[in-house]
Amino acid sequence: MSRIGNKIIKLPAGVTVSRGDNNVVVKGPKGEISQYVDPAFTFEQEGDEVKVLRPTEQKRHKALHGLYRSLVNNAVVGVSEGYKKELELVGVGYKATNQGNVLDLSLGYSHNVIFVVPEELKVATEMVKGQNPKVILEGSDKQLIGLVAAKLRELRKIEPYKGKGVRFVGEQIRRKAGKTAAK
Repeated sequence: MSRIGNKIIKLPAGVTVSRGDNNVVVKGPKGEISQYVDPAFTFEQEGDEVKVLRPTEQKRHKALHGLYRSLVNNAVVGVSEGYKKELELVGVGYKATNQGNVLDLSLGYSHNVIFVVPEELKVATEMVKGQNPKVILEGSDKQLIGLVAAKLRELRKIEPYKGKGVRFVGEQIRRKAGKTAAK
């Protein structure tokens, strides 16, 4: 019995879900997302509620039931409300600026890092005196935002001694104790 797969997906006003051959298309006020779903799975829609039904009780179908329900639900939330991730650059002299979807990051290297964000996402930078620079990613595709945020974090991984690097806002870092002076 899949607890997640059996949950009902509530559709907000203005959001429609339609089934293609191998995918589900979710349309809403913030865009359109197409998500692959195994053709054996069916969708039952009653009013503003959608339920994902698995074809058999095979182990493979049970494993995918909750996954497909979560993917479709993420698409519904994305096209109605959208997703947002904030990253902060912690380190002396770290800076972030953007022109359109091109990020120019100064991360302590001998050169600036130029990062092109996909057109589906909106990017903004925020530099307030006395605070760490922030990069804000917004869009309707949760997977794409997570992927871009992970790639940005890889540009300067967090080091455990001083906590410098690119991290999510509010993320807790495990710090290590440094060397202690002899004598």
